[in-house]
Amino acid sequence: MGWNKSFKTLLALILMLCLVPGISLAKEETLIPMGDSIGIQMDLSGIYVTSDVKVDSQEWLKKGDIIRQLNGTDTKQLVHFERALQKDSATMKLDILRNGKHETIQADPSLIKHVTPFLKDRTEGTGTLTYVDPESGTYGALGHQIIDSTLQSAPSFEKGAIYLSEISQIKKSSPGIPGYKISSIIDQNKFLGNIQINNVYGIFGHWKNAYNKVLAEPLEIMQPFELMIGPAEIYTTVEGSTVEKFAIQITKIEEEQFQILLTDQKLLSKTGGILQGMSGSPVIQNGKFVGAITHMFVDEPEKGAALFLETMRTNEK
Repeated sequence: MGWNKSFKTLLALILMLCLVPGISLAKEETLIPMGDSIGIQMDLSGIYVTSDVKVDSQEWLKKGDIIRQLNGTDTKQLVHFERALQKDSATMKLDILRNGKHETIQADPSLIKHVTPFLKDRTEGTGTLTYVDPESGTYGALGHQIIDSTLQSAPSFEKGAIYLSEISQIKKSSPGIPGYKISSIIDQNKFLGNIQINNVYGIFGHWKNAYNKVLAEPLEIMQPFELMIGPAEIYTTVEGSTVEKFAIQITKIEEEQFQILLTDQKLLSKTGGILQGMSGSPVIQNGKFVGAITHMFVDEPEKGAALFLETMRTNEK
């Protein structure tokens, strides 16, 4: 009976451990923190008008219009528009999308030939790669949405890709004046991944497995409640294509984000603070991957905001 009682007690303990919430033997989720500088290219879903421009005595193309057709010819790309312009015609008819509504306007052939500088079918930029998930084959970058600087909006896009880039110069930040990276894509024929999603939490897509040479070691994801006020570090690139670690301080913790202060004198002497293009830089504390820099405080460029990785990951799909 004594042996049976002990066995029953042991069995009950095992069952209790299996049923108690929060006790798990499952492997903690990990992601690879990156910090690489990336070039971003997105082919827009149509030809966008970047500024108001007169095309007839009484007609204007307006900023934000999307040109769908010229004289009945589909114009998804600028090259299509330019080819259609070469066809002689006494009048030109433009089918456009304006504020979500289809409209048709007439254009003077002599005026419409000068509108090309006010049109675009691609948006480009630079940023920082945040993470790669080797299990799902996906990546995340920036921690915020891509806003086309000319259109001042997040444009609809057909496809996009990210590329490894190298930094040639730094324009330092100063109070009231954000600095920026001057960079270029290393190899236009080798993309790191495609862009499938552009939302307020970043850009996301499939990682190209053939480009594994830029991958680092995976780190455990830190849960927001684990983050503490105090020292941490970021991974980012400020020279060439080399990712470096720099010291920061976590200064304030909020629901979906937290605030940081750059403290590394080497970084501050080179950049003056957070730079445009530094968005997406991974934040690490106590060996765990907690989030990514997303914004700077313009008047105090050494200060900024960062998004929790958990929030970024939740909105990846």
